[in-house]
Amino acid sequence: MTRALIFPGQGSQFIGMGKELLESFTEAKEVFERVDDALSQKLSKIILDGPEYDLNLTANTQPALMAMSMAVVEILKKQGGLKIEDICSYVAGHSLGEYSALTAAGALEIEETARLLRIRGDAMQKAVPFGVGSMAAILGLDFEDVKAIALEASNGEICEAANDNSVGQVVVSGHAGAVAAAITLAQEKGAKKAVELPVSAPFHCALMQPAADAMRDALADAKMKKPVVPVVANVTAEATQDPEEIRDLLVRQVTGTVRWRESVIWMKDNGVEEMVELGAGKVLSGLIRRIDREISCESVGTPEQIEAIINKLK
Repeated sequence: MTRALIFPGQGSQFIGMGKELLESFTEAKEVFERVDDALSQKLSKIILDGPEYDLNLTANTQPALMAMSMAVVEILKKQGGLKIEDICSYVAGHSLGEYSALTAAGALEIEETARLLRIRGDAMQKAVPFGVGSMAAILGLDFEDVKAIALEASNGEICEAANDNSVGQVVVSGHAGAVAAAITLAQEKGAKKAVELPVSAPFHCALMQPAADAMRDALADAKMKKPVVPVVANVTAEATQDPEEIRDLLVRQVTGTVRWRESVIWMKDNGVEEMVELGAGKVLSGLIRRIDREISCESVGTPEQIEAIINKLK
C-alpha cells in the first residue's frame, strides 16, 4: 500500500502531550531534551505541565508540536527498526507541520528545526500588533467562493483565504475589520458557519510579510539536505526534494495559502492510499475523511498506537 506520513500544525497542541511517550520510551526523552537544549529553555516542562497560556504562545507551540511528532518518528525508527524511505512515498505537514515532515525525512536536524520554528513563531507573532489582525473559519462554502468573499471584504485592506483545509472548511486571514466583513458576507451567501478564531495573529496572509523576510534570512543559513522522500509543499500542493526550492517554498508559506485539501488530492492522484498522522491529536485525519473517504487514515501519538503501527509496518 502506498503511504504518506503527515504532521499536524497549530491547534493540535494540548498540555501533557507526550507524557506517556516519555514514560515509555527513551527516544522520546532524548528528542524533548534535544529541543530544550537547542532553545536553551525547558520547553518540555511547559508541554507537560503548562500553563496553557505559555504552550499556546506561537513561539512555543511550533517547536512543541514538532518535538511531539519527532518523538514518534524516532521511536518508530529505533524501536521499530523502520526507515522513513521504506514506509512511505511522501511526507507532508500542515503549516508548521511541514517543518516536522522535512525533519522526519532527514532534510533538517531536530535542533535546526527547533531554532527555525522559534524564529518563525516569534516573527509571526511580532509581524502584526495585537488586535490589528484576525482569522475566521468559513464552513459550508467551497474554496473559490471564499476567495471571492475575501476579495470583496478586503475593501482596501488585507483579507485572504489562508487555509484550504477540506471540502467546505476554509479559513480567511487579514485585517480585523475586513475579516469581520468576510464573516458577514459569508453568512449572507449561505455559509453553515462563519466564526472568528481565537488566534494571536493573522497567519498565512500578506500581513505576515515581515515574518517571511525573517524566515528568508534564517533559512538561508540553515543546513538542509535532500529529504529521503519528497515533501508535498503547502504552497504548491506538489512534491519536491530540492533543498533550494524547499527553502523558497518555506518562505512563501508564511504569507501563502496552506493548500491542504489540494495536497491530499495530489497525493491520492499520485498513488497514496493511506495517510498516517504522526504526533499530537487527530485533526488532519479528520480533515482527510472530509476530503476523500477512500483514503485510509490513522493517527499515531500514544504508546499503544505506536506499537500497533510498528507491528503493521514491520
